[in-house]
Amino acid sequence: MEHTTNKHSKHQAFIAQADEALLKKRNAVDAAFRLHYHVMPTAGWMNDPNGMIHFNGDYHLFYQHDPYQAKQGPMHWGHVRSKDLVHWEHLPVALAPSEEYDKGGDGGQGCWSGSAVDDNGTLTLIYTGHVDGKTPEEVQCLATSKDGVIFDKYAANPVIGDSPDAKRFGFRDPKVWKRGGKWYMVVGYGKDGIGKAIVYTSCDLLKWEFAGAAAESDGSMGDMWECPDLFPIGDADKHVLLISPMNIAPVKNLYLSGTFDYESCRFDKQYAEQIDYGFDFYAPQSLLDDKGRRIMIAWMNIWGATMPEQAHGWLGAMTLPRELTLAADGSLRSNPVPELIALRGRHAAAADLTLDEGRFVEIPGVRGDSLELIAVFDMSSSDASEFGLRIRCSEDGSSYTEIRYAKSEQKLYMDRNLGGAGDGGVSAAPLQPAADGRVQLRLFIDRSSVELFANDGRIVITNRLYPDPANVGIKFFARGGSAVIETLDAWELSSIW
Repeated sequence: MEHTTNKHSKHQAFIAQADEALLKKRNAVDAAFRLHYHVMPTAGWMNDPNGMIHFNGDYHLFYQHDPYQAKQGPMHWGHVRSKDLVHWEHLPVALAPSEEYDKGGDGGQGCWSGSAVDDNGTLTLIYTGHVDGKTPEEVQCLATSKDGVIFDKYAANPVIGDSPDAKRFGFRDPKVWKRGGKWYMVVGYGKDGIGKAIVYTSCDLLKWEFAGAAAESDGSMGDMWECPDLFPIGDADKHVLLISPMNIAPVKNLYLSGTFDYESCRFDKQYAEQIDYGFDFYAPQSLLDDKGRRIMIAWMNIWGATMPEQAHGWLGAMTLPRELTLAADGSLRSNPVPELIALRGRHAAAADLTLDEGRFVEIPGVRGDSLELIAVFDMSSSDASEFGLRIRCSEDGSSYTEIRYAKSEQKLYMDRNLGGAGDGGVSAAPLQPAADGRVQLRLFIDRSSVELFANDGRIVITNRLYPDPANVGIKFFARGGSAVIETLDAWELSSIW
């Protein structure tokens, strides 16, 4: 893949401008809601994770980025790198809109979402060039790098110049992987009110053949499938398709599990469910690392939400890296990667703690805005109709986010209506107790977020929270009877910045 010196210089000039703008804005960012251990931009806007890959011993995460302002504008690719999935290093902007296929027009434009592959030692980015009002509006493009930091756009971009049907609703977010000697690309697509994940194949990443739709909506799964990610998992015959469907609110993410036929490029769905039941989880993408693990990260915000950090000179964050596994029934398990244990500091614990009806119990040492907390409730010793905890509590009890389990409904709730600035709302998810009758709640609380993993990752709820920074209390409760906390462990988590 070659590039011209002129195009190389032009693209690098736009990169330099973006990096200079970021450098100037970093010192002006308000730290009030800055996170301690999540990936976030140094300044400006962040959305979808892109180009996740383990390359030459490093984890790379790219992301949709506007370095000039804390709102969505011309999309660049921001870039961070890590050795351990915990501590991240900000690198120069990787892609900037610079060519006729990704720059121009008065509306949306830029290097939109995509993926990354290792092509015989060349780190290759595959992304959507988007220009509002242009014909075609969305095309698929390549950029390459030998060092994993400086990228050149392919001179003959785009490599896919138009969608299979000009009347489609969206043609973007290519995710590419290799099987045997062939490359496969799944692209987000929609037509006639039906969201689809369409497939292309190639022998060289340059010439692509359309292979049809791998899967599509049954009429209830959205009219456009953004950010599809199709990959094998566990048993060699099993595959998972992650999608971010449009226009089926409140659902903003789904996964399908089943099998994928590499000859016909068709996906046979056997199971479907939400990946995450919170408000702030979108556009997940995964990578396969050198340990054989499937690791997923998503954007920890959502379109249309009130985003208080926007007024502070930055916007957006990523979820914690989560390892995905598939259960025997086809349901997905999602758990924080074990490397995060390295962040644990001061520890507090309790055991066999009875929560009486109507009382809010504080446990010595269990409070803060940067915590990991694991609480195991013993259902066999509890007669409460509901039990749970409140986090980020104010001293006067007027502000908090409540997490509760409703026994008769077998539902888990997260209520942030009194959580502070930003949007309220109640997240709800179905959750049966484990076979041993226990309910395990594992929380990662950061300064403006919470991620809740229930029963070893069977259910996950992710939400952004914007309480007063002084609100760090945690209180446990039971209603309609008493409840027993069998074990409780809490750790302060150190900052990665």
